[in-house]
Amino acid sequence: MILSALLTSVGINLGLCFLFFILYSILRKQPGNAEVYAPRLVAEGKSQQSSNFNLERLLPSAGWVTRAWKPSEAELLSTSGLDAVVFMRIFIFSARVFAFAVIVGVFILLPINYMGKQLSLDIFDLPNKSLEAFTISNVDDGSNRLWIHFSAVYIFTAVVCYLLYFEYDYISSKRVSHFYSSKPHPDQFTILVRSIPASSGRSYSETVESFFSEYYPTTYLSHWVVRRASKLQGLIKNSDKLYRRLVHLKSANHGQQRFRRSGFMGLFGQRVDLLDHYEKKLEDIEDNVRAEQSSTLGKEVGAAFVSFRTRFAAAAAIHMQQGVNPTQWVSEPAPGPEDVYWPFFSASFLRRWISNLVVVVAFVLLTVLFVIPVLVVQGLTHLEQLEIWFPFLKGLLRIAFVTQVITGYLPSLVLQLFLLLVPPIMIMFSSIQGYIAMSRIEKSACIKVLWFTIWNIFFANVLSGSALYRVEIFLEPKKIPAVLAVAVPGQATFFIAYVVTSGWTSTSSELFRLTTLVFNFIKRNICRKVDDEFEVPSLPYYSEIPRILLFGLLGIIYFFLAPLILPFLLVYYCLGYLIYRNQLLNVYAPKYETGGKLWPIVHDSMIFSLILMHVIAIGIFGLKKLPLASSLIVPLPIVTLVFNSYCRRRFLPMFKSYSVECNAVLTLKLDGRWWRLLPASKSL
Repeated sequence: MILSALLTSVGINLGLCFLFFILYSILRKQPGNAEVYAPRLVAEGKSQQSSNFNLERLLPSAGWVTRAWKPSEAELLSTSGLDAVVFMRIFIFSARVFAFAVIVGVFILLPINYMGKQLSLDIFDLPNKSLEAFTISNVDDGSNRLWIHFSAVYIFTAVVCYLLYFEYDYISSKRVSHFYSSKPHPDQFTILVRSIPASSGRSYSETVESFFSEYYPTTYLSHWVVRRASKLQGLIKNSDKLYRRLVHLKSANHGQQRFRRSGFMGLFGQRVDLLDHYEKKLEDIEDNVRAEQSSTLGKEVGAAFVSFRTRFAAAAAIHMQQGVNPTQWVSEPAPGPEDVYWPFFSASFLRRWISNLVVVVAFVLLTVLFVIPVLVVQGLTHLEQLEIWFPFLKGLLRIAFVTQVITGYLPSLVLQLFLLLVPPIMIMFSSIQGYIAMSRIEKSACIKVLWFTIWNIFFANVLSGSALYRVEIFLEPKKIPAVLAVAVPGQATFFIAYVVTSGWTSTSSELFRLTTLVFNFIKRNICRKVDDEFEVPSLPYYSEIPRILLFGLLGIIYFFLAPLILPFLLVYYCLGYLIYRNQLLNVYAPKYETGGKLWPIVHDSMIFSLILMHVIAIGIFGLKKLPLASSLIVPLPIVTLVFNSYCRRRFLPMFKSYSVECNAVLTLKLDGRWWRLLPASKSL
């Protein structure tokens, strides 16, 4: 890719970003759009929009930027929870890392790369210059200037490790202080026990009562056995829908809307009064609910919530094996009322084990098969390959602007469209692994999406672009640095365009919320449907965090290889900080809280990125005929792994469970049991 093609891609994406900002600043002020751009404020009764015409509504403004920037971290914590604070700390950490990287990379390494003569390029023909002129490939082999790159790798590693330690320490202390300051939650005194052994002549409830009364006589409080109630859940959902329709019908004050045919889509059947029709249906559902509630009492499954008098007793029970057989009486922390995922409560140990095995195989197959669309995308970056595939496009491909758009913008856009399918698939995989909490499902999906993305966006693109035919070399670990040293710099131009397309434009489209806007318009103006109650969305951390970490990996790897990518990454993180702060304050509301447990994923990803940078540095200095520098890099990944081992021992236990000191002995001062807080529609 030449510089003019990159500038074309940047110009297109920059224009889209400004368009999204302008449209957002106008549309957010229009009547009826509050449910799209501020659903959280609508649910909390803080949205104030009048239907009167106002010229100011038609003018774009940047007031939302100030309102997103102004709230403190403590205010964000009180409104959106600790997970939101940790999410924003990822942007802060990344912005700090790449602010330093821009200073070193752009102002020191980039000029050295550009003034090299290895590629024999005309330094004065800047617009038509290949972007490889800005990479380390242009530095002369054996040049003493490469020692500057060597020093930069060491200094950058030290800075990243220092910032990682600082953030780990800050977030772990924040997690503990948040635990101290929050009120005791019922689920903190409760554990979930699964795989309860069946006893002849006794129900599961009697078995649980007998077991915990015997072994926890002073701390055991009560229990609740899970029962099958899927039919009851369906009845309650139907009654909720009918009730909302009935309320809307009574408030509509339109006599014509009350009468409709009872058949398909209101076109066939007898003409009925909808008011009487819905009331009769509600009465029938009420009778069915009562009958189902009485029959559900006997549908017990081998799982129960067990409550203790103190948090300490509950924590101790979680970490102790309850029975001689480790596959029975399996205890784990109880999820919060809004965090419960019911389908796998009755699953046996064997079924959960088989489900995990199936998911692993399916994940590997999907990861391998996704290389096919990656190969198609890589073909778009090579015009000669496109001319072979589509010979009728030869004339069109010779137009300069079309060539620049296809090679600079289209590949990353197509790849981004393919990637939209990945997070929902990973959520589906994680949901059948036997988890009983949505937060654990999303954490598992986050890890899957992250490694899927790293393999298929970074490794597959790098290898398919220049070394796929030599993939067997990776079976010989000694040759891995050399293979990556050849392959990675050649794909710098693609990843710069990918950062601009997937980073800038996708983040700006998050602000615009086009899909939700269109759906809301159709619902209000075409279907004439207005819901008195609507669900406030929650931020999908499992899809957003992997994308942020992928950009971090690209920035760390290309820090000394192709520093031209660094300013685009810094702009992305600054842009993301403002946009997601606005979304967390106005759009998204947390459904459940993990206490910042996603940060260890961030830490491990950054350590992996550093190690990968070191491996590539070993290979690149060897190819550049500087063997001493290549040898002196070898201790760096070892030191980084030692640092990571220390951080895992120092901080990771604080994210797995709270200490005895945190779990101070407190008496359970709650009226009733925690499961009474469950919504009526939740069931197995």
